[in-house]
Parts: sequence; structure tokens; C-alpha cells
Amino acid sequence: MNTVTSTRPHPERAAGSSATTQGPTMKPSLRLPNGRWTPLEIIFWLLPVAAYFVFPDYLILISQIMIVGLFALSLDLILGYAGIVSLGHAAFFGVGAYTAGLLAAHGWGEPISGLLLGGVAAAAAGFLVSFLVVRGGDLTRLMVTLGIGLMLFEAANKAAFITGGVDGLSGMAMDKIFGLFEFDLNGKVAYVYSFVVLFILFVLLRRMVNSPFGLGLKGIREGGRRMPAIGADVSRRLVAIFTVAAAVAGVAGALLAQTTQFVGLDVLGFPRSAELLIILVLGGTGRLYGGLVGAVVYMLAQDYLSGLNPAYWQFWIGLLLIVIVLFARGGLLGGLAALRDKFFKGGRA
Repeated sequence: MNTVTSTRPHPERAAGSSATTQGPTMKPSLRLPNGRWTPLEIIFWLLPVAAYFVFPDYLILISQIMIVGLFALSLDLILGYAGIVSLGHAAFFGVGAYTAGLLAAHGWGEPISGLLLGGVAAAAAGFLVSFLVVRGGDLTRLMVTLGIGLMLFEAANKAAFITGGVDGLSGMAMDKIFGLFEFDLNGKVAYVYSFVVLFILFVLLRRMVNSPFGLGLKGIREGGRRMPAIGADVSRRLVAIFTVAAAVAGVAGALLAQTTQFVGLDVLGFPRSAELLIILVLGGTGRLYGGLVGAVVYMLAQDYLSGLNPAYWQFWIGLLLIVIVLFARGGLLGGLAALRDKFFKGGRA
């Protein structure tokens, strides 16, 4: 008599196999970004809304913080997510500022179109530069971005008949936003305008970095030589994110030009790029919110310390930077995340 062998696994054997593959010693798998907004994120974006009513005398300063935060956000896209180090990111900020400024100075003062054209001009510049940047290593990228920034700075300085040179570009006349809201001396319209632009771009960029494209950028940052093995075109992705980052920087520059109605030569200067790196290191790279938090801390500290001692405020900024680097790996947000993991184990990353 033939015996029929059952193909169903024995319960105990199956359980043992499961325990072997998923024993208690294994760590839970990392979760992919789900795009949901956490309560802390909601509170973070409600703070500027509350500040509009609580600090009416500081609206101009806070609007400048939001513009710098948007600028830092653009650098975080290439440094924190793609691992591209840049010392000339102010070049794209300046291109956007001069584009919007020149349009307004020559009769085209419509804010929204000027903002978009500033971003487009910076994106075109970033696209052209990206082919030089993605071909080299970190040192090559540093030199190329620094060289591009210095070249644009000197070009704007020599073309004083267009840019105003060291005297800056003035005489800008901005129209009302949507024909309804006029820029006022108290900075109320500029505040709301800056906040809305920052929030809209942040939502778009947040969606992008949580997408497969954003995960691919993180893979390039962690191991760029291995990404082609899974069919990822590294150069094309780096060109794309560099162009997007340049566009965001251009929008930030255009926003500065429109809200202040002045463009100085310093928008293209190396100190602005170096300052941006400091801001990003303070806040933390690769987190999106790091640039925003770093901008708040840096500019509030600069405003307070320069009021105490205008000659030596940079000493205290340098000391703060050293403390953050030594004791808060990953910037302020990285340090807070480490404390959370230490005292609240099992929390989400």
C-alpha cells in the first residue's frame, strides 16, 4: 500500500523555522517614509502663524529668517540628501535675486511671475553647472562651486551699469500681490508672502524626498558606487536634484529682492555661502527641518549678539558652532533625536 505523504508543514517545525528566521534577537525592519504629518510638524508650522500676532514689531526679522531658511533648505537638498558639498550656492541665490530685481526695476513688478522667473533663471544656471559638479569628487565639487560663485560675483561687480555694482540695485517698484495686497512698511504683507511661499515649497520638497527619487538620493549619498548595480542612473539623479536646489535658491533670492526692494552685491558673495553652511550644520543636514531650525537659531543669535557687541558677535557664533559639532552629532535636530532615543527607547526615527 502506498503511503501518502502530507505536504503541509508540521506546526512545531513551522514554528521553529519562524523562530529561527524572526527570533527575538532580530531588530525590527526600518520603515519607509509614509508622508504623514506628525504633531510636532503641525506645531512647528503653527508657530509662525502665532508669531504674526504675538511679535508684530519683529515681522521684518522673522520674514528674513524664513527666506534664509528656504535658502538653507535648498542647500540641504544637495548636501544632506545627495552628498554634494558646495561653497558657491549663493550664486543661484544671487541669480534669482537679480532676475526679480531687474524685472521690477524695469517695469515688471508683478511679484508671482517675478518669483517664478527668478527660480527658472537659477534653475537654468544650476542645470548648466551641474554637469561640471557631478563629474568629480568632493574636492572637485568644492572648487567648481566656489569658482562659479566667484566668477558670478566679479561679473556682477563689473557690470555695474546693469546690477548697480557695489552700490546695489535699487529703484524697484513692486506691484500688489494678486492686485490686492500692497507691500507695507510694517512688513505684514511681506511676512505672509514669505511664509506662504516657504510652506508651499516645503510641502513639495517634503513629498519629493519621501518619494523613491528621494530614497535614491540617500542611496547615492551612502554608497554612490553601488547604486548603478540596481539600475539607478547616478549622474542623472544628481543633475536633477542640483537643478531643483538651484531653483529653490533662486526663489529664495527673488523673495529677498521683492520683500526688501533692494539687491546688494553680497547676495553673490562667498560669505553668504559660508554662512549658509554654518546654518545647516547648526540645524542638521538631511532632515529638511534642519535648515529651518538652523536659520532661526543663527539669525536670532546674530541679532541678539550683534546688539550686545557689534565687533565680536562672530566669536560667540563660532563658539556655538564648536559646541554643536562636539556634543550634538547631526546638529541640533540630531542631538535632540539622540536624546529622544536615549530616554525614550523604541520611539520612531
